[in-house]
Amino acid sequence: MDSAATSQTTEADTKDATLIYRQSRWTRLTHWIWAFSLFFMLLSGLQIFNARPQLYVGKESGFAYNNTVLEIGAENTDNGPRGFTKLFGHRFDTTGVLGWSGPRGRETPRAFPAWATIPSYYDLGTARVVHFFFAWVLSTTLLVWLIAGLINGHIRRDLAPHVEDLRKLPRDIVDHAKLKFHHTREYNTLQKMAYGGVLFVLLPLMIITGLAMSPSMNSVLPWLNEVLGGRQTARTIHFTVMVLLVLFFVIHMLMIVAAGPINELRSIITGWYRTDPPAKHDEPAERSA
Repeated sequence: MDSAATSQTTEADTKDATLIYRQSRWTRLTHWIWAFSLFFMLLSGLQIFNARPQLYVGKESGFAYNNTVLEIGAENTDNGPRGFTKLFGHRFDTTGVLGWSGPRGRETPRAFPAWATIPSYYDLGTARVVHFFFAWVLSTTLLVWLIAGLINGHIRRDLAPHVEDLRKLPRDIVDHAKLKFHHTREYNTLQKMAYGGVLFVLLPLMIITGLAMSPSMNSVLPWLNEVLGGRQTARTIHFTVMVLLVLFFVIHMLMIVAAGPINELRSIITGWYRTDPPAKHDEPAERSA
């Protein structure tokens, strides 16, 4: 009887030991502030893009220049109005989604459809107010997070890749391709690279290019446009960063679903996370998405 009780106690202790406090309150708070801000920035940004649905490379643009890299629009054809998207000179029919969209019989020419913009109707002024408000929320939170992360060691301890991480990269790629995930406290190599790319490259680049597009910043940072190759180039980079962030979000969501959505969501909401029992691996393994 005593032996059985001891065995049950040991199993219970092992099970309880797999539940760890993974995410701090500050990490969870900033995560949701960024997610909320980026959502509104994306949809309001698409509304702003609709005012001029072309992207260029260079300091100037117009009919006299051949520097368009993306154009979304609509045109009249023998079959009626059609939407189109031109990317690096290649033309695609995107009727119903891009260029020409809306309820049947009430379609209108607009780059991105109403369901993908804030507000859904054309209102450039409101879109700018929403976009800039959440841009400042995002920028301020990112700056505070960066300072705090440097002070408390979170960046060095959890996000900075080490030599051992690079050695594990090939195995990590294979494991993710096989949807084989390890649930531990540490970030795996791909996570460190992805999160680091977003936090230290994409988001700062989005902020910098956003500042470069603002006419009011010309007097404060007159050299910024020159460094980026002109306001039109900055606008194109800004849009490209947005596309990369959306791609990151899609992959991030797929990894969460594949790794176990309940466990992952519990971690970012409550901070508590269920790890693999020690018996499942002989050495510390990487943490899931």
